Amino acid sequence: MFKIEPLKKEKLKRRKFKAVNLIGWPYLLILFILIVIPVLLIVFYAITDNVKDIYFEFTLKYFLMFFKEAAFVKVMKDSIVLALITTLICLIIGYPLAFVISRQAPKRQAILILLVTAPMWINMLIRVLAWKQIFNIIDERIIGTNFAIVVGMVYVFLPFMVLPIYTVLSKIDPLLYEASADLGSSAVITFLKVTLPLSIGGVLSGVTMVLLPAATTIVIPKILGEGKYLIGNLIEDRFLKAGNWSYGSAIAIVLAIIIMLMVMLTKRFDRNKGGEAYEKE
Repeated sequence: MFKIEPLKKEKLKRRKFKAVNLIGWPYLLILFILIVIPVLLIVFYAITDNVKDIYFEFTLKYFLMFFKEAAFVKVMKDSIVLALITTLICLIIGYPLAFVISRQAPKRQAILILLVTAPMWINMLIRVLAWKQIFNIIDERIIGTNFAIVVGMVYVFLPFMVLPIYTVLSKIDPLLYEASADLGSSAVITFLKVTLPLSIGGVLSGVTMVLLPAATTIVIPKILGEGKYLIGNLIEDRFLKAGNWSYGSAIAIVLAIIIMLMVMLTKRFDRNKGGEAYEKE
């Protein structure tokens, strides 16, 4: 009897493992088709040159062409700077907002989160056009400036900063705050030593979710920037107008590498600073 029982448990575990794998395979296949294959195609186009219909030649000339074009490098720099400014503003606004929402009663939290996400139900193009009308009423000269672009991006991408931070903050055990207060810590010390370190994961998720689309957005610069040229518009033009897929792919890869490096730096900061602060406490 004692030997049979563990065998039954082992068989059940194996069956569950097989069932999970069976369910997971379709999702893995979808991810492979929609993510892995397109990325591989972009890499392929970036490092090859179509000499004939079938024959492709390996080359890095499109990367060199991009860095030799001072105007294109400036477009990349402007796009990254505007994306970083947008991300910082979203963080400054989004973190306090998420913190306040997380400290409310559950029913009130649901209402506030509904209000935060409500604009996302409306098509982004309509929301950006609405901001253009607002700027026209205030002062037409605002249109076409970096200020207008940043305001539009903050408005569109702010919920992507609030939601992950709120999710993390709402899961922090309230007893930790009580314990910190009992030990004589002020509200500021409690925030710096308890709340902030435990919410760094949500902050990093929010930063990633805002930085990526802000750096590559196409619609917002076109409408609020009155055709101001950012990296998303440059990539679009290389693919659609110029028909040079190799050049467009090379620019997209350069942008992806830069963003990946920035995300890796923020994660390194999380390990070295955020976790360390909490462990010392």
